[in-house]
Amino acid sequence: MSTYALFSDPDAAQAAVDRLQEAGVAEDEIAVISSEPFEGHRFSHRDRATWMFWIAGAAGVAGLLFASWLTTTTERAWPLPTGGMPIVAHWPNLVIIFETTMLSAIVCTVITLLVTARIPRRRPALYDPAVSEGMILVGVEDTRVSPSAVERALAAAGGLPTRVERG
Repeated sequence: MSTYALFSDPDAAQAAVDRLQEAGVAEDEIAVISSEPFEGHRFSHRDRATWMFWIAGAAGVAGLLFASWLTTTTERAWPLPTGGMPIVAHWPNLVIIFETTMLSAIVCTVITLLVTARIPRRRPALYDPAVSEGMILVGVEDTRVSPSAVERALAAAGGLPTRVERG
C-alpha cells in the first residue's frame, strides 16, 4: 500500500519530507516526484551520487584492452605477407579498437541506467497526473511505519493524503 500527498509549494513538500522522517520513515523510503527541479531544497539533493561514470570508464578500458588483444592476436594467428612491413598494423587497428571501446562503454552505460532507474518495474511507480501540472508528490511506498502515521505527517505539512491499493 502506498500513501502520498500533493503540494503546490516546494517549502510545503520539504516540510512533508521532514515530518515523514520525524515519524520514523527512512529517507530512502520517501518518494518525491516533481515536474521541475527545486535545487534550493534538501529533497532535491537525494540520490545524486551515481557510479555510472566509473562503470562506463571501466567498461571503456575493458573494451580497449579486449580490442587491442583481439586485433593483435588475430593478426599474429594468421600472418599475411606484408612486404617487409610489420605483421601487426597499429594504425588500421585503431578503428576497431575505438569502436569496441565506445561500444562497451555505451552498452554498460545503458545497462547501468536501466538498473539504477529500475526499468522495467514489476509494479507501477507511485505517480499522480497532477505532477505534470506543477504539483509536487511526496509519498511513501511499503514502509514499516503505520499508514496512519504517514497520513498524519503528510496532513500536518498541509497535504491531502491519498492511499493507493495495489492488487
